[in-house]
Amino acid sequence: MGNTDNNDIVIEFNDVVKRYKLYKNDKQRFLAVFSKKVPYKKKLAVNHVTFSVRRGEAVAILGRNGAGKSTILKMITGVAFPTSGEINVKGRVSALLELTSGFDPELTGRENIYLKGQLIGLKNDEIEAIEQEIIDFAEVDEYIDQPVRTYSSGMKARLGFAVNVNIRPEILIVDEALSVGDRQFREKCHEKINGLIERDNVTLLFVTHSVGTARQFCNRGIVVKKGKIIYDGGIDEAVQLYQEKY
Repeated sequence: MGNTDNNDIVIEFNDVVKRYKLYKNDKQRFLAVFSKKVPYKKKLAVNHVTFSVRRGEAVAILGRNGAGKSTILKMITGVAFPTSGEINVKGRVSALLELTSGFDPELTGRENIYLKGQLIGLKNDEIEAIEQEIIDFAEVDEYIDQPVRTYSSGMKARLGFAVNVNIRPEILIVDEALSVGDRQFREKCHEKINGLIERDNVTLLFVTHSVGTARQFCNRGIVVKKGKIIYDGGIDEAVQLYQEKY
């Protein structure tokens, strides 16, 4: 998008391709570890994608299910890797993809805060400094010192959201996670993310089917279709194209 100072780029995709091997069943997938003769189908999930995101930008990625949106996010977070091409990411990434991933059900909520913090590279004193903020935000009250296996799915999701938005992220990846909790909690989540963007200059990459939410947070939109970017520009134009095509 126009002239960009390379020092200001925090996410960069350069001609990225991602192909998946689809096997008939789990047995075939297992056998493929030992033999290249096991038959499979190729799925081109991301097709020669190039884009960059600057520090502090809020970008919505729009597209139908299977368009390649989530694969792009997974490659940014390091969950998946490109088949070819180059990806560069600068900064601490917090991903609201699977809110409850990384939790140990046998540990308490408080212990899981430390576990998740350590997994992303925070030191114990850094986690301690934000521990109470996370607990207050999650609204799990006295359950914070109970094993996570005793939590409802909503409580686990709230704690997961609270951890991810309070760990001082530099890049925040959101994939439809804002539907968590009741209306009051969702509004609190919206306010928190707005604060991260406006006050902390956090970069936001947001995948959603809700064009209203995309407009609320983002000023730039990328429309993806069959693994390719078909539009990258202003959010209003992106939303209009997305609505017309889908």
